[in-house]
Parts: sequence; structure tokens; C-alpha cells
Amino acid sequence: MEFLLFTFVGVVHLLSLSSGKPIYKNDISRRTFQEIKEEIASYGDVAKAIIDLAVYGKAQNRSYERLALLVDTVGPRPSGSRSLEKAIQIMYQNLREDGLENVHLEPVKIPHWERGEESAVMLEPRIHRMAILGLGSSIGTPPEGITAEVLVVTSFEELQRRAPEARGKIVVYNQPYVNYSTTVQYRVQGAVEAAKVGALASLIRSVASFSIYSPHTGIQEYQDGVPKIPTACITVEDAEMMSRMASRGNRIVIQLKMGAKNYPDADSFNTVAEIIGSKYPEQVVLVSGHLDSWDVGQGAMDDGGGAFISWEALSLIKDLGLRPKRTLRLVLWTAEEQGGVGAFQYYLLHQANISNYSLVMESDLGTFLPSGLQFTGSDQARAIVEEVMRLLQPVNVTRVFRAGEGTDINFWIQAGVPGASLLDDLYRYFSFHHSHGDTMTAMDPKQMNVAAAVWAVVSYVIADMEEMLPRF
Repeated sequence: MEFLLFTFVGVVHLLSLSSGKPIYKNDISRRTFQEIKEEIASYGDVAKAIIDLAVYGKAQNRSYERLALLVDTVGPRPSGSRSLEKAIQIMYQNLREDGLENVHLEPVKIPHWERGEESAVMLEPRIHRMAILGLGSSIGTPPEGITAEVLVVTSFEELQRRAPEARGKIVVYNQPYVNYSTTVQYRVQGAVEAAKVGALASLIRSVASFSIYSPHTGIQEYQDGVPKIPTACITVEDAEMMSRMASRGNRIVIQLKMGAKNYPDADSFNTVAEIIGSKYPEQVVLVSGHLDSWDVGQGAMDDGGGAFISWEALSLIKDLGLRPKRTLRLVLWTAEEQGGVGAFQYYLLHQANISNYSLVMESDLGTFLPSGLQFTGSDQARAIVEEVMRLLQPVNVTRVFRAGEGTDINFWIQAGVPGASLLDDLYRYFSFHHSHGDTMTAMDPKQMNVAAAVWAVVSYVIADMEEMLPRF
């Protein structure tokens, strides 16, 4: 129903834009929307050439093969690790060898956390060794571990109601999965809320759409003035089992051991490459993904795929001998998983030029078969993007959704720059997200080809149009 409402509003809006009135109110442009539609339609042959090269031509499967080589060679790339820095140096060399321009590294400081050895064993009502993954930035336990009775809750509200029962116990959260943005608050805030009521540790049901006894890690945050307690994620299966046991009145005891440590911030880099604009080189369309990952799996899906289709977008455009009017800038972020640490430092360094950014793009929700493009911006800009997406009819990816976003580009979006993100199968994405299952086996080369084609067409056309996207 909500989608139908958006569709109706969008149709009315397009009709008003087609009435011959300028789409800008500040006299920057006197062109009607019809003239802009005709300009975008003129890119049909270019869009077809990009699609043909990416999906059917010599470049097909290239982003998949490039990604496989990196993740098979380097493995996972957690913030502060040697493997992340090795991956950055490899990518720096790859981008130079690919013939891209202004390839360089921008230094940043990033967090360094290591999980160490970890285990959780249920001692009562029976012996059961549990699969766990410590959460990022968590402290460790004492060497002998923490052995305590468990309190199982399904929400923060239940925890507050049962606060007197929580003191001296391990709080287990068995919150239902609603969607990622709603449910992830338990991973991020679970330790703090448990510590406030005197718990010794917290174990959080993995934030996942599907589970085959797979724990899913991620960042968590402590709060000033609240004791820091160890925290880890457990499988959906174990969380539900303990909830059933507790409902029967069973006493549950767990021994938790975590060797997690936080180290001083480490040196790292955002990796940058460009195709310099032919007419407005100071103006930028930014395409991006993050190169870091968690320390499990291979970081192939999150976010190797997004990083590599972003590289592929520039490669496709370069291979076709195209040079847009504006600069196409590729950024491979570092330390996204810690809250966009590398991207925030990039924003601080470049925000003085914010008026020159036409569009910021990030692919960080998987590179399966795209459903369409998520977009945040003015109604005028959305209407333009909807026209650009019509060029992707040959691969049947034409829809524009609300809420373009990404941890690394949100700084720009919140400051008024239009933003876009690739949307695909989120159920599938969150089945593998931050788990041992995030490997090349989760990836599909043909679907990556389509994702790369979408990314390349959108970024090229918007970078080559005569005018920047209008803002609010």
C-alpha cells in the first residue's frame, strides 16, 4: 500500500515537472524537465554499451574474478589488522595498473580490536558448547571466565521490568528479528542496558534473517559512566533454546570466556582513484564501497562486492573510452564496520568542497541481482534519477526507492548532498552478514555483472549531464 502511494505521488510530481516550468527555483537553470528528459534519453546508446560490456562482453565476470583473487589471497580484513593494510596496498597497485587517474591513499587513524580465544559452555541444565562471536570493541573476561546464571529476556522493556533479577547474572537477549535497523539496537546497546541493571555479561541473539547455527558479529558501543561488561552474539537456535528452557523454569548456567582486547588506534588509508572530468573536473560523482570487513568469513559480500563493483564501474567507463564532464571518484573506505571511521575523516578533509559533489553513492547491501536504486534527495533530483534508471530497462532494473543511505556516505547526505545506494535481496544479505558464511560461495558472478552495469550507468550519466543534481 505504501509503495502504491509513493507511485501515485511520483506520477503527479512528474506531470507537474513536465508542464514546461523550470525545475529549479533559484534560476540556476531555465531548462524544462522535458528538456532534461530528452538529454537523459540521449544516453541510451551509451547505457546499452555499458550493459553489453558488463553483462555479455569481455568484462563479464571480471568484478567477481577480481574479488575472488583478493579475498582468497588476503582473507578477512578487520580494522587495524595487517590483512586490511595488505589489501589496501594490493588495491592501490591494482587501480594504478588499471589505468585510472589520481590513484592515491589518504591516511586515517582507525580502531584496532582483536577477539582472541573465546568460548561459551552451558553447564546447566546440561552440558552444551555454544557457538559465539564476540562483538566488536567488547572487553574480555578474566582468564578464568565468568560463570553465572542466565536471565533470558526478549526486549529492553522486559529487562527493565525484571531488573532486580539481572544483578550478578548473564543477560541473554532473545529479541525477535523484525528488520535489521530495528533489531540491531540490541547488538549495539545490549551490553550497556544489561550493565545498567548489574549484569556481569550479555549474550545477544544474532541479528540475522536466517540461521544455520551461525553467529553474526558486529560493532557494539559502550557508554560513559556505565560499567563495561563482555558481550558476544550467539546463534538464533541457542537463544531460542534458552528461552524455552527458561519458560519451563530451568536454571541455566553458562561459563563465558573471551580473550578480546582493544589496542591503540592504527594507521590506515582510504583508497582513491578517479576518471577526471573533461569539462567540470572540480565537480564530483563519488562511487564507493568499503574494503574492511569483520574477522570471520572472507568479507566477500560485506563489502568486497560493493567495493569491487565500484571499481568495475570506473573500469567499464574507461574501457569504452568514455570521459564524463565531471570527475568520477572511486573511494574504497577503511574501518566502515567501526561506524564509518575512515569515511568521517574523509568528510572532514573534503567538506569544504561540498558544493561540488553532485551525488554520493555507496554499495553496501550486497551485490546480488539488484531490485533498484535507493535515493535520498530533492523531488527534482529524484525525478531526474528516475529518468536515468529508465536507461536500465535492458536488465529490468528501473525502480527508484526511498532512503538512499550508507554508513560512509551518510555524512554527505545529512549535509544535503544527494545520495544513492544499491538495493537487492536483503533477506539473503542478512543471512550471511557478519558471519563465517560471508565467503565467495555467497556471491554470483552473473548477478555482480548486472550490479556493476547499474552502478556504471547511473554514475556515468549523472557525471556527464550538463548540470549537477538539484538539492533541497
